[in-house]
Amino acid sequence: MTRVLVVEDSRSFAAHVSKHIRQDLGFDVVVAPNLTAAKTILERNADFLAALLDLNLPDAPNGECVDVVLAYKVPVIVFTSVLSETLRESFWNRHIVDYVFKDTMENVDYVVTLLSRLNTNPRIKILVVDDSRSYRHAVWRLLSTHRYQVLEAGTGEEALRALEANPDIKLVLVDYNMPGMDGFALTREIRREHGKDELAIIGVSGESGARLSPRFIKSGANDYLHKPFLAEEFYTRVTQNMEMLERIAQVRDMAERDYLTRVYNRRYFFSAGTQLLALQGRRGNSVTVAMLDIDHFKNVNDTLGHDAGDAVLRGMAGLLASRFRSSDIVARIGGEEFCVLATDLVADQALLLFEDLRKCFESTPVRFGEDVVRYTVSIGLCCGVGGTIDEMLREADRMLYRSKTSGRNRVTLLGPGREQAIGI
Repeated sequence: MTRVLVVEDSRSFAAHVSKHIRQDLGFDVVVAPNLTAAKTILERNADFLAALLDLNLPDAPNGECVDVVLAYKVPVIVFTSVLSETLRESFWNRHIVDYVFKDTMENVDYVVTLLSRLNTNPRIKILVVDDSRSYRHAVWRLLSTHRYQVLEAGTGEEALRALEANPDIKLVLVDYNMPGMDGFALTREIRREHGKDELAIIGVSGESGARLSPRFIKSGANDYLHKPFLAEEFYTRVTQNMEMLERIAQVRDMAERDYLTRVYNRRYFFSAGTQLLALQGRRGNSVTVAMLDIDHFKNVNDTLGHDAGDAVLRGMAGLLASRFRSSDIVARIGGEEFCVLATDLVADQALLLFEDLRKCFESTPVRFGEDVVRYTVSIGLCCGVGGTIDEMLREADRMLYRSKTSGRNRVTLLGPGREQAIGI
C-alpha cells in the first residue's frame, strides 16, 4: 500500500491530516511526533510516497527535518506557519515538492491534491526541448522532484523523433531560441499531429519583449514561461496544464463510455468504428464485426432483480474487454447487446476466437451476493474487407438472429462466400 510519513508534534493537526489522506486517497499514514522518531521510521523502511514535515519540531526547531528526510530520497512537503523570502528560497533550493501554510484546516485539501499528483505523475511523460544541456538538467531536476517521467531533446528535429517514439507524451516544454527549427516552428509541427486536447505545450524563452508570448500561443502553445522563472511559478504552470488535460479526458470519457459497464458506448462505436473500418479498408485488411446478446437476460432481471442483471452486464463487459486489443473496439450498444470491431482477423480465426469466448462466458458465472448467476451468450459475426459499419453491423445482427433461432448459445458467421455456425 502507498505510504505517507507525517512528522508533526501537534497530535490534533496530525490526526486531521492523516484522516483526510486515508479517507480521500486510501493511503497508509505513519505519524512521527519528532525528528528522532522520524529517523527511526526511515531507517526501518524509507519507502514513502512523500513526507509532510512541520518545520518547528521539539528536537528540530529550525527545519532540520527537511534535510534529514531528503537524504532518504523521500519527496518533502513542508508545513509552516511563517514564510520569509529567505525561507522560501531555501525550500526551492533544496528541491522540496511544495510548502503549505498551517493557518487553516482547509489547506489540508491542497495537501491531498499534491499527494494525488505525486502518485499519478510517474505515469506522465514530459519532453523538455532546449539546446542548453545545463538548462535541460535544471528542468529535469524540477520535474523529477514531482516524480514525472522526463525526456530531453536538444533540437526541434530530436523533439519530433521523441514524440514519434513516445506518442503518450502529455506535455512539451519548448524553448524559442534553438538552432535550425525555432520554438514557433516546432510548436506548429507538433500541432499538425497532436491537438491541444491531448498534449499541452508551454513555450519558454529568455529573450525580452512582449511579442513572444502571443506568438507562441498563436503557433499552438497552451502557455508561456519567461526565463529565469521561479520554481513555484514553474510548478503552477505545469500542474495547471496537466489538470486541464485530465479534465478534458474525463469529459471525453463520460461522453464515450457506457456508464454501467465502462466499455465504449453506441455513439463511440459508430464514430470510431467508421474511421477504423475506412482505414482497414484502404489497407486491404480483413475486419470482423460481432454482435453479442445475453440469452434469456430478462429471466435474470425477473428472478434476481435488476441489480443482479447489472452485475451480469458488468461481468460480461469486463471479460469481453480483456479478450481484445486496445486497437479493437468493444462497446455496449443497448440493453444486453454488445458489439466488437476487431481488425486483422480472417473468418476462420474469428470463428475460433469467438467460439472460445462463448465457452468462456458459459463457464464463468457472475457472483451476486450469495447467488451465482450462470448465463450464456449468442453471437453473430460478419467478416470481410470493405463495406460500411452499418452494412457489417446489419449482417452481424442477422447472424445473431440465426444463433438465437437455432437454439442460442452459439456463434454464427457470415464470411466471404459462406455462412457457418458453431456451438452446442
